[in-house]
Parts: sequence; C-alpha cells; structure tokens
Amino acid sequence: MGATQRPTIKTVAARAGVGRTTVSRVLNGSPLVSDEARAAVQAAITELGYVPNSVARSLVTSRTDSIALVIPESESRLGSEPYFSAVIRGVSNGLVGTQLQLLLTLVRDQREKDQLTRFLTARRVDGVLLVSVHRDDPLPDLLEKLGLPTVLAGRRSPGEPLNHVHSDNVGGACEAVRHLLERGRKRIATITGPLDMDVGDSRLLGWRDALREAGHRAGDELVAPADFTEQGGRTAMRDLLERSPGLDAVFAASDVMAAGALAELRRQGRRVPDDVAVVGFDDSIIARHTDPPLTSVRQPIEKIGRTITELLLQEIEKPGSARHNVVLPTSLVVRDSS
Repeated sequence: MGATQRPTIKTVAARAGVGRTTVSRVLNGSPLVSDEARAAVQAAITELGYVPNSVARSLVTSRTDSIALVIPESESRLGSEPYFSAVIRGVSNGLVGTQLQLLLTLVRDQREKDQLTRFLTARRVDGVLLVSVHRDDPLPDLLEKLGLPTVLAGRRSPGEPLNHVHSDNVGGACEAVRHLLERGRKRIATITGPLDMDVGDSRLLGWRDALREAGHRAGDELVAPADFTEQGGRTAMRDLLERSPGLDAVFAASDVMAAGALAELRRQGRRVPDDVAVVGFDDSIIARHTDPPLTSVRQPIEKIGRTITELLLQEIEKPGSARHNVVLPTSLVVRDSS
C-alpha cells in the first residue's frame, strides 16, 4: 500500500461514523467517549489497519524494552492447566540475560480484547507472544497489520503465515494410538481438544491416521470433543461409554482431560487398564500423580516457551526477517494406565 493510501484519522472516523475528535480521544485513552463510540472506532482501526502517525514514527526510533505474553484464557484455566505455567517458565528462561520486561496478559472477555487492541495499536510493547490460539481469533491478523513482531505457540491452521512453534501433535497422537493397538486394544476412543484449535484437530487427525493405518474403523461414535478441562474429560468419557460401552481404550488429547476420564471410569466401576486403557498428552505433573499413573505423550512445553521467545527476539532485532515454523518432537512415556 502506498503512503497516500494509508488510512488516516479521517478515514477511521468515516468508517466508524464519528468525528475525528472522537477518534483522537479513543487513541489517547480519554474517558470522554461512550462505550458504543469507542467500540465503533476500535472496529474501524482493526478493519483498516490504522497506525497513528506518532506510532509509525516511533517504530524506527524507540523501544519499550518489554514484550507481552498474551493468553486468551481465564485465571482458573491458567491455574489448573500445567501447560501454561510450563510455557511461562520457558519464556522467562528465554529472557535471561536480556533487559526486556515480560507483561503477562489474560484476555477473558470482549472488554479486555478491546483494551488489549488499544494497548497494542499504541505500540506499548516491542513484540507479542500469543499462546492458546483459536482459529477465528482476530488478534494475529491485527498484529500482522500493525507490523508488530509476533510469534505464536501453536498455529491457527497448517498454513499459518506468522512465526510459530508447536509440538508434533499428529505424530504424538499416532504414537499413543499405536501403543494401545500393540497392547491388543480393539475399540480405541478419543477425547479431543477444542476443534476450533489446530492442536485439537491435529491430535484427532493422529488418532484417525493410526487407526486407519492398522485397518481399524475410526467411527464418529468413538470421538467426544471436549475443552482441555478435567470436567470436560469426565463428561466426554461418560458420553463415550453411553455410545460405545464396549470400548477398551481411550486417547485423551491432554493429561487434564485424561484425569477426568479416569475419574469417570472409576465411578462407573471400569478398571484401568484391565477394562479400559487410558493415554494422555503433555506428560505434565498430573500424569505422575493419577491413579494409576498415566501413560502420556511428552511434549517439550518449556522448550516451546523458550523457542518462541528466541524467535521473537530475532524478529525484534531484524524486523521482516524470514518466517519460522518450528516443530518440536514428542515421545511416549509408558506408565500403568495402559
């Protein structure tokens, strides 16, 4: 886009249906703007990819010496899911020896999304690490429009254009299912993660691939979508047992959901692994403390955090450098649940 075509306050105001003064007030964080007008201006800024002139000038001349780690989840999910604490440890390790401050940002509702959009549009950080990416999340596109250095832990789809790092989710799920097949299991169900996330899709794909490779039917009655929570795993396990009471194994796409599945199996009097074998994913601390201890696919979560940080530091130092897609290997840790 040429310089004469760049959106201005005037074009933002026209798109939002407000005056230029209102746009300026929104950009400056003034409280003298209605929620409705503020939302309209923010929507226009996002749609047009507008960057204030003062911000554009600052891109070359100034740094904030801080980066944002953005996690679009609730405090309860952050506290109950070991994945997030491991990523944060990895990010912190990646920043050792630098002068950068880490800003941890949870985005739980639309108000916080709007607040974060204003914060990032004003270029208050040098770069962004984005964790737990959903397919329809508008934030990655906004960050790309702003030209703000960004690295994702995970991806929205296999064609993700932004820098990203993820585990071999398909391969890890395949290995889990092959292990169950080698143990003589015939009806292997799966509890998936959210299917609006590539991580959920990829682990489901690995389950399907391994079953089909072995000549087994991967029927929909053996698939129960869930949400990476313990309660989600418990509910999904209950649904699977109602639909397929003869199942003899389940691959859960996270250890937290596997723990919920174990609790439901115990409630229904199913012995693990005698009646039903269970395998999780993550090899988090949870896997070592379930009863029985959980067989799980180990993914290098701290290394994911460290690697996304290293890539972001490179992008900050050399904006516009080649895009990176890093896939980290997984391995199966066998315990008593299978």
